Amino acid sequence: MTDRIATTPFGGGPFSTALFKAHEKLDADRAALKTSGNRTGKTDKWQFLRALTEARDVYALSDRAITVLEALLSFHPEKELDGSEDIIVFPSNAELSLRTRGMSAPTLRRHIATLVKTGFLLRKDSANGKRFARKGPGGEVADAFGFNLAPAALMAPEVFEHAEAARAHAAEVRKVRAEITLHLRDISKMIEAAFEDGQGARSPALWLGFTEELKALSGRVPRNGALGDHKQRCDALVRLRARVESAFLAGMDEADLQERDCEEASSQTGDILQLETRMSGNDALNERHIQNSNKDDSFEYYSEKNEAGDRLADIRQRQDLDHSVPEAGQGYHQDTEAHEIRGSANAAPEQASLGDLKRACPSFAEYALEGLGNWSDARKAAELVRPMLGISKDAWMRAQQNMGPAGAIVTMAYLVERADEIKSAGGYLRVLSEKAEAGKFRLRPMLDSLMNR
Repeated sequence: MTDRIATTPFGGGPFSTALFKAHEKLDADRAALKTSGNRTGKTDKWQFLRALTEARDVYALSDRAITVLEALLSFHPEKELDGSEDIIVFPSNAELSLRTRGMSAPTLRRHIATLVKTGFLLRKDSANGKRFARKGPGGEVADAFGFNLAPAALMAPEVFEHAEAARAHAAEVRKVRAEITLHLRDISKMIEAAFEDGQGARSPALWLGFTEELKALSGRVPRNGALGDHKQRCDALVRLRARVESAFLAGMDEADLQERDCEEASSQTGDILQLETRMSGNDALNERHIQNSNKDDSFEYYSEKNEAGDRLADIRQRQDLDHSVPEAGQGYHQDTEAHEIRGSANAAPEQASLGDLKRACPSFAEYALEGLGNWSDARKAAELVRPMLGISKDAWMRAQQNMGPAGAIVTMAYLVERADEIKSAGGYLRVLSEKAEAGKFRLRPMLDSLMNR
């Protein structure tokens, strides 16, 4: 008892029961080292610091508190900490502030108090409260006053266990987050494929319901979210995915599967052939390059001066048609005959006016999220309504190649206006695309038929 009072093990601060228990725990841990063959009380201070950083949530330690502990550990010259004896470091406030990257004195005191409270430090103050070392005759340190790091060394096995548990928890969170991301991606692709294949048009309530459920389960997957919340969300996505897969397979027969495979193979072959034709060699370079000199003139704007004249010319051209536009309700094979014109099949492609498109197709204009201010807005609207009409990507790409981008957009707008009357929008677009390839397709009769209705 006399030694304890002389060395003031409780420091110059107020006495508390927790501080008294911390000293008793230190003595008990040291006594356990003598009877335990597995525990040595020694640990690598940098490995211990890394493990404590991973397990800091268990001890409610902030990153700045760990920074203060790191600075204190740096004052111990040895790499290994031996908790069987006191490990006293006695840095000055100025030096400790430098090693904590300029941390202020009040902040240092606050974090040191946290480390003492959690049991990683113990104070050993001198009579005047200063931190210093008293050396013996040979220059060795006989007694020191400052911070005792021995409790941290004795707590190392516990810290390593918590760090391992924290790593396992983090790995589980990463696994569930990745699974959530995969389910969100795959379900959205299946819903998109259902609209492209026409299943969405045949059962709109079912697939729109799937879309709303997916929307409710979508959103950011927080990295630091609770594992239980992640698992609950993942389970809901698994159940939704099972229902979407069942509905998708139930809506497809063998003929649909074969046709889809043929379309995908044809599309891939066409892409390869197109890429080969666009490759050109250059003797001045060591590598081959892709040269794209295709000019797209379909998106030129009509001026106010020429628009009226173009309309008059189109009215005269319509008088030469063999067939007028049929009434709504007829099959698309008959309806497309109205677009044939007399003359050469290699006539120059016709350009369309954006103003006429907006006047003739008001329903299509509603799908332009930012309004039909230019042809880029019209293209985005066409891309939006394409899966809703059950038109495949292959049919849409062929229409753009044969009709030109503007012609394909105008045709898509025409299909939107007559969506209730045309049973197969995909087949209708393919027939018109074939006629455009043969040079027997004009846009003006389509627009005028809508404006005259």
